[in-house]
Amino acid sequence: MAFYFRLCALVFAVLLSAASPLYLVQANACDFSLGNWVLDDSHYPLYDASRDCPFIGRGFNCLRNGRPDQDYLKYRWKPSGCDLPRRFDGVNFLERYKGKKIMFVGDSISNNMWQSLTCLLHNAVPESSYALSTPTKYLSVFTIPEFDVSIIWLKNGFLVDVVHDKEKGRIVKLDSIKSGYMWKGDVLIFNTYHWWTHLNESVTVQFQVGNETIKNMDPMEAYKIGLTTWSKWIDANIDPSMTKVLFQGIAASHFEGEGCLKETEPEEGAQPPYPGVEIVKNVLSSMSYPVYLLDITFLTQLRIDGHPSIYTGKGTSYVDCSHWCLAGAPDAWNEILYAVLLGL
Repeated sequence: MAFYFRLCALVFAVLLSAASPLYLVQANACDFSLGNWVLDDSHYPLYDASRDCPFIGRGFNCLRNGRPDQDYLKYRWKPSGCDLPRRFDGVNFLERYKGKKIMFVGDSISNNMWQSLTCLLHNAVPESSYALSTPTKYLSVFTIPEFDVSIIWLKNGFLVDVVHDKEKGRIVKLDSIKSGYMWKGDVLIFNTYHWWTHLNESVTVQFQVGNETIKNMDPMEAYKIGLTTWSKWIDANIDPSMTKVLFQGIAASHFEGEGCLKETEPEEGAQPPYPGVEIVKNVLSSMSYPVYLLDITFLTQLRIDGHPSIYTGKGTSYVDCSHWCLAGAPDAWNEILYAVLLGL
């Protein structure tokens, strides 16, 4: 009888693997979200942003913007229960995803990760030609023709629909997604959180469910409804045998107290629960589609040193403790992505 149950479990695992390779990676592999940052100046940084990544956004190249310390470039994420590949192998990544499209859909933190990946891949094949185009103000496409690989970023901060009304201001339609037809790729990596936390900061925002407009709604409650709408859209419209879907987890910001100014090394030890994380986990766990959570919250909570701070190129009066220097912490997000997608 025991043999029978083991045999059934094996058959189920094989069938599940065929339907969804990502599910088995998430279920059986190491939890990459827990660990610590280790100074590793023999392998890091993985690229020189100014020399190896000529297309990098100005605000992410902290060295070029005058940041004097450099240890923040040299930290490697070490998971507690396993090891990531010792070095991101961009050539292997490109060969495995030859002829494929990888699309990031999300806000500027999604853009942070997209730019990191484009830098990593270009640095892996520096002699190969590349093309970077912006067909619209919301769409950026990076391609390496030799491998016929496209790495795409589609700007979409809420994932649900947003309309602009002259009288009412910005209206976030929590139960509506009309832009989903643009979400096309062999791998889709979604992200939303950053904009939900800035809703009361300068722009009049109202929420709408059906025909009902809701004022003064708790942003985290709105976030839950919006994310649930996205999850239902994925369940109804994406074929798991054709497309892998990941959700880029919440990246921590560090505005509390004195913020990230003058911080030069990571924090250590346990961190408090971060707003929104349980919402993400609960929504993903309720889906029928097996979405992999790229859980980067704890590892970013530790990296108070990894933000541009005053080194954004906008002057010292502007302090950025939300986004991330490149090279830097987002490279670790892509090292985890590499391990997940390639099943390492």
